[in-house]
Amino acid sequence: MLNRLISGDYPRSKVLAVILLAILVGLAVAPFLFPGVKPLSVAAKVLVFVVLVASFDLLLGYTGIVSFAHTMFFGIGAYGIAIATTRLGATWGALAVGVGGALLLSLLLSLAVGLFSLRVRAIFFAMITLAVAAAFQTLASQLSDFTGGEDGLTFKVPELLSPSFEPFEEPFLGVTIDGRLVCYYLLFVSAVVLVLSLLRIVNSPFGRVLQAIRENEFRAEAIGYRVVVYRTTSSVLSALYATLAGCMLALWLRYNGPDTSLSFEIMMDVLLIVVIGGMGTIYGSAIGAVLFLVAQSYLQDLLRLGHEAASSLPWLAALLSPDRWLLWLGVLFVLSVYYFPTGVVGRLRAAAAH
Repeated sequence: MLNRLISGDYPRSKVLAVILLAILVGLAVAPFLFPGVKPLSVAAKVLVFVVLVASFDLLLGYTGIVSFAHTMFFGIGAYGIAIATTRLGATWGALAVGVGGALLLSLLLSLAVGLFSLRVRAIFFAMITLAVAAAFQTLASQLSDFTGGEDGLTFKVPELLSPSFEPFEEPFLGVTIDGRLVCYYLLFVSAVVLVLSLLRIVNSPFGRVLQAIRENEFRAEAIGYRVVVYRTTSSVLSALYATLAGCMLALWLRYNGPDTSLSFEIMMDVLLIVVIGGMGTIYGSAIGAVLFLVAQSYLQDLLRLGHEAASSLPWLAALLSPDRWLLWLGVLFVLSVYYFPTGVVGRLRAAAAH
């Protein structure tokens, strides 16, 4: 049963297996283990980014395609939910229409980008996807009648997922059971199912052909595989998973705007997480997302404590100023790349093999 669930792709390292299990259990009990608004929001964001990064890894790590249009599909998913619920009301039917419409648009766009661009060389494809993503972000900012423009759209979700829904008067294990908690566990189940399905894809014969194309495109073509067909299929699947991640984000935030799901900063974060976790390893998306987002969310708080503790040493206090959190985040990233050049997963697997 376990073999079928993880598609035979075992962690291959005891340390990695323990880390992955700790992340899974930690996210499953996060609302009870870390009560409060901020920890729950960080955990929900981790779930969204695990799916988003894993979908990008299918493209970059397994197929060797560099695309900067990934956040475009992420934004399409978020806008699909936002627009549908704004116009059709806070119903499950509206959510279904939003998800379905977003997936259809992503399918058509990724197919168009794939067929027109995947025949060109890698650097030109990256530039084309960057241009398409920038054009889409501009379009989303200007079509204010549909997207709310720069202000974005704030919308309501079905009552079961809204904070006002409280079926029990008494808290459970010190936590109030409400719609926010129900929404979190909907995201949790969705993330687990989507990541397991991605593991199934990359460990199928289709996934192995993608890896062969990444290693040597000409040899794969010579053997008889239609490289363009496989690469286009990979880009379409990657886009659809990114769209579902966008739907998850919109459900959690109950808001979406250009900066929330379409910004280039998100694309950079995704690239950093892939590198930290390890390219070509779906497991890396979980480890990278946890490390990066926890650091991003709590580094300022840690620096604030350090700043106060070092108040007697002005130079050290200045260095540990919370305003310099981006500098320290950069230092942490450089150190992680230096000590884990193949990512955390790659390093742990290599250590276990020796």
